[in-house]
Amino acid sequence: MIFEMVRTEGLAHYSYFIGSEGKGAVIDPRRDIGVYLQIAEQNDLRITHVFETHRNEDYVIGSTELMEATDAEVYHGAGLDFGYGEDVKEGDRSTIGDLELEVLETPGHTDESISLVLRDKSVSNTPLMVFTGDALFAGDVGRTDLYGLEERERMAANLYHSLHDKILKLDDGVILCPAHGQGSVCGGEISNQVFTTIGYQRKNNHMLKLEKQEFLKVKIEEKMYRPPYFRKMEVYNKDGAPLTDRYGHLKALSKEELKDMDDLQLLDVRGPLCFSSAHIPGSLNIWEGGLPHFAGWFLDHEKPIVLIGDVSNEESYKHLIRLGYDNLVGYLSNALHTWHTAGEKLGQVEVWSVHHLHNNIDDDFFLIDVRDIKGFNKGRIKGAHHIYAGEIKKHLEEVPDGKKLVVYCDSGYKTSVVASILKKHGYDDVVNVMGGMDAWKNAGYTTVG
Repeated sequence: MIFEMVRTEGLAHYSYFIGSEGKGAVIDPRRDIGVYLQIAEQNDLRITHVFETHRNEDYVIGSTELMEATDAEVYHGAGLDFGYGEDVKEGDRSTIGDLELEVLETPGHTDESISLVLRDKSVSNTPLMVFTGDALFAGDVGRTDLYGLEERERMAANLYHSLHDKILKLDDGVILCPAHGQGSVCGGEISNQVFTTIGYQRKNNHMLKLEKQEFLKVKIEEKMYRPPYFRKMEVYNKDGAPLTDRYGHLKALSKEELKDMDDLQLLDVRGPLCFSSAHIPGSLNIWEGGLPHFAGWFLDHEKPIVLIGDVSNEESYKHLIRLGYDNLVGYLSNALHTWHTAGEKLGQVEVWSVHHLHNNIDDDFFLIDVRDIKGFNKGRIKGAHHIYAGEIKKHLEEVPDGKKLVVYCDSGYKTSVVASILKKHGYDDVVNVMGGMDAWKNAGYTTVG
């Protein structure tokens, strides 16, 4: 038996490769499929099956890419009218060499959600693993808000039934293989455990200890952020995303080519200090590691994107392709050096330390905390107004004109994203508090709330 977990950082996404007797299957693949093809080649396997535990919302699934590259068949739950692949239902079984996957219908996160119980028939008929998608995580369960407020109770009830009457009926020793780990937007309190078991979760997952009515109450009242790019992912993952050029490279652009482009999105993927010191006016700053978290809040899927930065264009390209941004037209060659040596104007963002903020806290400025609401409620700097970083464009009417805007987050990275948005929308006097709340606390300064 071959088993490998493929972890996609940033998205906190887990996909899985299983294989036996010359055949292989992939569960919930990402869009850049090279890793699965490499595993198959290294183990002399042919990928014959691709399984989707549900229609994913937070990334483009790689099923159609694998179908094109390997002629594998794609299987997903029957509760949604997919534009590709085959439906599977409760009790259906698929054989991959000595391995068998049995379908459990486990709706709740979405209507078509399924889990897959794995048996290694060469050893035993006892279940060995279960792939639960977004139904059950280490330390948490899936979100149930994706169909809107009016459907929350129904979805929560379905999830409770799926957990207690399907998944938790498995033996304690069955290994749990969810679709996400800590940091995913698909769960609120996912723990940092890569591997766990049904029995461990039964004893330690707080959501599994709740009685049904209490479970429903928690899920109905649960508030989670929903980036706007989810809508695009839902379409792509229902109908089938466009195929990508898996071996394509970004084109280096000149300053002249850049100026000739209309309705352009300039994406600066450098760190906050570099962006603050000098940037091309009108550019959006999302540090490279933050692209999986924030690109989907601010980038348009239709308008062309040009990358600016001194980091790996290839890594940024992968992050964006996974979110469905196929409109990458290139990168600015030599970036800021090309720009400023041509005598073009540069933008800047003022930078403060937490000590400067503390010593001037009574000055007349507008202080914005852009962390998520949980962080804000646990403790904030006195006088701070809360606007979550991803929702800054929706709340610009709350930001006063003609006043210095001082922005902080956890460490200074999300702050730079927000600063770039504010600058794009005509707010000139913006300050990035470097180090954010981490630095504020480490300096011994007090918080409220």
